Amino acid sequence: MKRAFVLVLVLVLVLVLGLAMAQPNDPFAIIYTALESPRCRNCHPAGDAPLQFDDGRPHAMNITRRSEKNGLPCATCHRDKNGTRPGQPPGAPSWKLPPAQTPMVFEGKSPAELCAQLKDPRQTGGRDIAALIEHVDKDPLVAWGWAPGPGRAPVPVPHDELVAAMRAWADVGAPCPP
Repeated sequence: MKRAFVLVLVLVLVLVLGLAMAQPNDPFAIIYTALESPRCRNCHPAGDAPLQFDDGRPHAMNITRRSEKNGLPCATCHRDKNGTRPGQPPGAPSWKLPPAQTPMVFEGKSPAELCAQLKDPRQTGGRDIAALIEHVDKDPLVAWGWAPGPGRAPVPVPHDELVAAMRAWADVGAPCPP
């Protein structure tokens, strides 16, 4: 009995020491978790139409990037702030999709693909990593993801943790996962 207790104690100590010596969370894993959430992915879709709701369904109003050129800007329905009841259009200042020339697709990207895209200013509208961090930290439309209004789940990573993860990722040279 005493021998079993000692063995269990040793195993617990090994586990605790192993956890204590483990590397901190990979900053890019935190970034990826945030950007793959519906709040980010819905406005950064693989196609030309935004997605909506937590399940990423196609936009009900048949909206695409071409809609604005045809006289129907996003602000027709999406105001500067959220509606007060579930199901009303969400809102934030300057509601829009990224431009067609640099759509910044998050939907369906692997961590390695998304990382490479974030590091390529040709795909980020000319933004380098520092400008991307500034965009995520300060842009009111991006900030909406953490206050999406009634009936919508916010970005699952707290805003300050995402910004800190982006800075930590940048500080170590913005490495991409394999």
